[in-house]
Amino acid sequence: MRRIGMLTPSSNTVLEPVCAAMLAGLEDVSVHFARFRVTEISLTDEALGQFSSDSMLEAAAMLADARVDVICWNGTSAAWLGLDQDRALCGSIQTSTGIPATSSVLAMVAALRRAGLKRVGLVTPYIDRVQSRIIENLAAEGFEIVAERHMGLSENFAFAGVTQDALADMIRQVASAEPEAILVLCTNLRAAPMVDALEREGAIPILDSVATAVLGAFQVIGRSPGQIERYGRVFAGLGRGRGAEGAR
Repeated sequence: MRRIGMLTPSSNTVLEPVCAAMLAGLEDVSVHFARFRVTEISLTDEALGQFSSDSMLEAAAMLADARVDVICWNGTSAAWLGLDQDRALCGSIQTSTGIPATSSVLAMVAALRRAGLKRVGLVTPYIDRVQSRIIENLAAEGFEIVAERHMGLSENFAFAGVTQDALADMIRQVASAEPEAILVLCTNLRAAPMVDALEREGAIPILDSVATAVLGAFQVIGRSPGQIERYGRVFAGLGRGRGAEGAR
């Protein structure tokens, strides 16, 4: 049995059932969750302080008690804090627990780079300032946002209330700009179950952040992500995009 540990925002009600559904057909992989307090997504000092390494390392230590084989930060804070935040966090988790670590955002960026995809669309529930910061940080990592949609929400619990119709609408609007891939960035959005159908409709790969958390964890434990079906091309390999050649 291989055990996956997920660091989970306290007010998230989506990622746990979605992860469980993704892994439902696999009898030799289990997923386990540890929460730490996250209720607001904004750029205030209080909101940014929710992602201090102390609280996240405390949650990671509790996952270590379950002797998990990997610890994944199943959240997207590095998108507005900068990806070095997750790189440092994963290093600290491994140092303090002895367990390898990854994150949703790091796995997402790695998947894009493996496929040489640089022109991307972006869908989030976030407020203007957070969205702008995400676009800046993705640009610093070598990605161009060719289209984006966001909803202006800051309460983390409320993200789970965004309907699948509203999400599909935003994804289709972004797809009209013909990006090489579309990023759905927030692990409290119910996008993952829709990805397979939307990819068939639009022929553009869609990377949902819950899905990339599971993808990253599978890669760390040495399991083939191709075992996960009906959740999009990210688990089978994205292939080559219309434009850029080679991963950075």
